[in-house]
Amino acid sequence: MSGSDTRALSRSLLDLCRMRKLTIATAESCTGGLVAGALTDIPGSSDVIDRGFVTYSNDAKRAMLGVKATTLDSFGAVSKETATAMAVGAMERAGTDLAVAITGIAGPGGATPGKPVGLVHFAVAARDGRLLHRECRFGAIGRSTVRQRSVVEALRMLMELARGPKPPAKPRRESASRLQPRTKRVPLRRAGERRRTTTPRKPSKKS
Repeated sequence: MSGSDTRALSRSLLDLCRMRKLTIATAESCTGGLVAGALTDIPGSSDVIDRGFVTYSNDAKRAMLGVKATTLDSFGAVSKETATAMAVGAMERAGTDLAVAITGIAGPGGATPGKPVGLVHFAVAARDGRLLHRECRFGAIGRSTVRQRSVVEALRMLMELARGPKPPAKPRRESASRLQPRTKRVPLRRAGERRRTTTPRKPSKKS
């Protein structure tokens, strides 16, 4: 996705949030503030964007977002658990309706066993309790490309939650033919056909 496409996606997200009166906070590690930058590049974004946290180190994640040391020690900075804690922490500290978090390995170094270059975890938290997590493995496609693709994914996830919860699926109705028993059809009489009647026979007189 090109820069112009990212700008169009940012504008669409801001318009939707403005219409629904939603505010956003960002919590970024490997993208270093690029999501906040893409959104605040749009004039009038202050109606929606409250603040952005750039928490590159583990100390910053703990101090600024309230990520627990046990979470970082048990799962690592690049994990579903840390991304989720970052998103919830950003939303709570900023008091916004939505918050997005990104933590990953943009490369070229930083890979560990089981966590290759290009692995990025995303989380979006909503004030109504909804929480969305996604793991992307972009591969070793270059540091800049990993970061740019992460920005796009974060914007898409924000758009998904900004639309609101999906309505519950309606139960399927059975067709009327399956619900109602079939009735036997009575053939219609043709025009001009007279209805036959029977008259009782008179008893014969005995001689």
